[in-house]
Amino acid sequence: MDETVQPRVAPPAFHGRDVPDPKLLDTCVHCGFCLPTCPTYLLWGEEMDSPRGRIYLMRGAADGRLDMTPSLVRHFDACLGCVSCVTACPSGVQYGPLIEAARAQVEQHYARPFGDRLFRSALFAALPYPAVMRVLLAPLALGRGVVSLVRRSGWLGRWSARVAALASLAPRVRWSGLFSTIPEQSPAKGDRKLKVGLLIGCVQRLVFPNVNRATVNVLTAEGCDVVSPARQGCCGALSRHAGRLDEARAFAKRTIEAFERAEVDRVVVNAAGCGSSMKEYGELFEHDVEWAARARAFSARVRDVSELVVELGVPRAPRHPIQARVAYHDACHLGHAQRIRQEPRAVLQSIPNLEVIELPETDICCGSAGIYNLVQPDAAGQLGTRKAAHVVRAAPDIVATANPGCTMQIGAACERQGFSRPFMHPIELLDASIRGAKP
Repeated sequence: MDETVQPRVAPPAFHGRDVPDPKLLDTCVHCGFCLPTCPTYLLWGEEMDSPRGRIYLMRGAADGRLDMTPSLVRHFDACLGCVSCVTACPSGVQYGPLIEAARAQVEQHYARPFGDRLFRSALFAALPYPAVMRVLLAPLALGRGVVSLVRRSGWLGRWSARVAALASLAPRVRWSGLFSTIPEQSPAKGDRKLKVGLLIGCVQRLVFPNVNRATVNVLTAEGCDVVSPARQGCCGALSRHAGRLDEARAFAKRTIEAFERAEVDRVVVNAAGCGSSMKEYGELFEHDVEWAARARAFSARVRDVSELVVELGVPRAPRHPIQARVAYHDACHLGHAQRIRQEPRAVLQSIPNLEVIELPETDICCGSAGIYNLVQPDAAGQLGTRKAAHVVRAAPDIVATANPGCTMQIGAACERQGFSRPFMHPIELLDASIRGAKP
């Protein structure tokens, strides 16, 4: 008896683990409210480079209508993941988990070109590991002039746009900063209100150590015991935003364990991207029976530092005047993802004589977005230039923002426009006010 051989049916482009949730996809009604807030749609005016367009592509990839082609991947890669669309959406579409899952599918099922794969692998072999970053950043601390000379020569741009972007964002690093440490235990001044654990971060601890010191100073002055667990590592935010979800989960487990051992009341974060990711550990481990409850309990204790300062109530430490005009930039993963907008402004406004300036297009991303400004340098450069132009026109004395990536991105763009001003975290300004020091 002859048997008809059935042709093999290939799986849809999206399949297996970490697929976009169909229920989340179905909440999008394609109304278009997201379009004016999407940075890539503003740049190019392309429907498939808007949130609703990308959701349409996700549906097609999930139901087998679209293959995992370079064109499909390019539209997902072009997204910054800034989630400004979530703020604008009247239907409550949770775009963040959708784009992260779509990127996870790309990482699982798409073979990137060798050069792209090599560059991304190099980034993730370095950025989440402070010991590796310390070695790589050491030449900047020893010879900043060499970097400036190479940058001005334009040679890197002719060789590789991505390497040129890496050089253009090279931060100003001090040798002392690369080896600075935060005490594991910092006692409260006066009666204790809370026991707080501090995430010291990866880039933050090496490039912006003053932010961590200021965080400890302010919180101890306001009555918190501050614990900085020695065994903490990367929180996994960069990996998660890039779709490397298994890697993100491994980092998250280590972070949860470190702060569980510290037995703290709150976990405080002073980097917007890290805080956003840590508040979403419950979703990251949603289908993990062993870790789901622990992750949710941990996330419930996470606070941005400005959020915690406001939560502590009436200030204990006196604020001294600072005579300056400060332009505040909303980091996307603070303003859009965490919906924290008033708290950083309240921190700044609590400082006598400090004038807070609002910048135009506060909802539009600066182009930093995790590793976006390194892997998508052209789009990131345009957004950085756009954001810097607003800063230059405002002509503040200081620019304040609550994310290290934004600090480097906007600072570099301002320098390209010949505008040099100090960039500070709001908590650094509050620390200076409490100490009566000039920022």
